[in-house]
Amino acid sequence: MTPRLPPMHVMAGALRDTDGRVLLAQRPPGKHLAGLWEFPGGKLEPGETPLIALARELREELGIEIDPLSCTPLTRVPWAYGERGLHLDVWQVTRWQGAPASLDNQALQWCKPRQVDPTMLAPADRAILQTLRLPSRYPITPADLPSTAAESLFCRVSEAIEQGARLLQLRLPAWPVAAVRELAARLLPTARAHDAQLLLNADIEGARQLGPGVGVHLKTAQLSTLAERPLPWSQPVGASCHDAPQLAQAVRIGADFATLSPLAATRSHPQASPLGWARFGELVEAAALPVYALGGVAPAQMEIARQAGGQGVAGIRAFWTGLLAEPGWPG
Repeated sequence: MTPRLPPMHVMAGALRDTDGRVLLAQRPPGKHLAGLWEFPGGKLEPGETPLIALARELREELGIEIDPLSCTPLTRVPWAYGERGLHLDVWQVTRWQGAPASLDNQALQWCKPRQVDPTMLAPADRAILQTLRLPSRYPITPADLPSTAAESLFCRVSEAIEQGARLLQLRLPAWPVAAVRELAARLLPTARAHDAQLLLNADIEGARQLGPGVGVHLKTAQLSTLAERPLPWSQPVGASCHDAPQLAQAVRIGADFATLSPLAATRSHPQASPLGWARFGELVEAAALPVYALGGVAPAQMEIARQAGGQGVAGIRAFWTGLLAEPGWPG
């Protein structure tokens, strides 16, 4: 049996201009995945550091000189095309000298990340796009909020969106399904006006009915039953995960992101064994999608999550500080 080849370390640059656009390059005819788009870059050569390799590749492909001080690690994507594995090492670049031009027979285009159709990208590059699209914080509504607090919740979520929240989950298990859908429909104009995304907890059909701007966050048991992505790419799909096989299943069905929990001990799940940051980092490193830390974390730990390889942090009570002090809201 032929031994599996070691993963190829590939550098990729997410060049962002002052308008927030990113540069994509189309793979030319005759190459693997010809016609699909990708973030520019190439192989790390022996003896090179990641930044030196990235600078060389972007010089050879685009004719630019990057400013190393403007380069920050964005994400790492493990992927496999057949028998060959990739370790895609992605850095965000915000300053460079020269105008990017095609020196390697590939078409180029500048795009806003939210306006890119993920299916036009090479499969390994889709996780990079989602990382660029997603915020660092993912607030979730308190599960014990009664349906009698619908008006208060509408006001609080609207305020959160206006204050900058761009991804929010409506997790309201005590509510009738129709009431949650009605709330999402009322919030949708505000969400669309601010380019925010609302996710219904487990309600795939409700998300289908409401359309773009509303997605679904899959429960763990629900995730295991799916063979493919349940919504179009214009509607976000998240997944609740607790281990490596569940993260792999989220990647398999084409989820945009996952939550991984519990990071720390929580009141709601005192019997669950917390992962801790070290194990969280190990699981995230092997997952080819953005992952939020969930369970016993606070917004202030966002940078810790990023350093561990995560997209950011997700949570409930700690994420609504200042927005929960209303009659009918749990303390």
